[in-house]
Amino acid sequence: MLAPVRRGHHNMPGNFWKGDPMQTTNRFLDDLAKVANGAVSTMSGIKGEIEALIRQRMDSIVADMDLVPRDEFDAVKAMAAKARTEQEKLEKRVAELEARLGKASAPKIKKTAGTAKPKKTTAKAPAKKAKTPKK
Repeated sequence: MLAPVRRGHHNMPGNFWKGDPMQTTNRFLDDLAKVANGAVSTMSGIKGEIEALIRQRMDSIVADMDLVPRDEFDAVKAMAAKARTEQEKLEKRVAELEARLGKASAPKIKKTAGTAKPKKTTAKAPAKKAKTPKK
């Protein structure tokens, strides 16, 4: 007589026994999920550290550049604009005053023969000799 075939033994083909092989697969997937979660949390931690280092480095670069804050720049810009308008007003006033003085007392200056401008002469500079190395 033949011995009965045991179905459900894990070494036999056609295994329908649900215990050991599925637990191994589930345990493997669970371990893989834990490793993936650990890697993601580590990467997010590294990302935060890298961002902090970059921010710190950029702050030090900006500090070394000796830049002014925006509010100070805007204040100086406004002062320069105000000074420019004041200067334009004063230029107009001076021009008006000069015009008044010119009309009121405009002495006529007579040109005499001895006040002619001298002619400019252009003299050529002597050519430079090329230097030869001394031995």
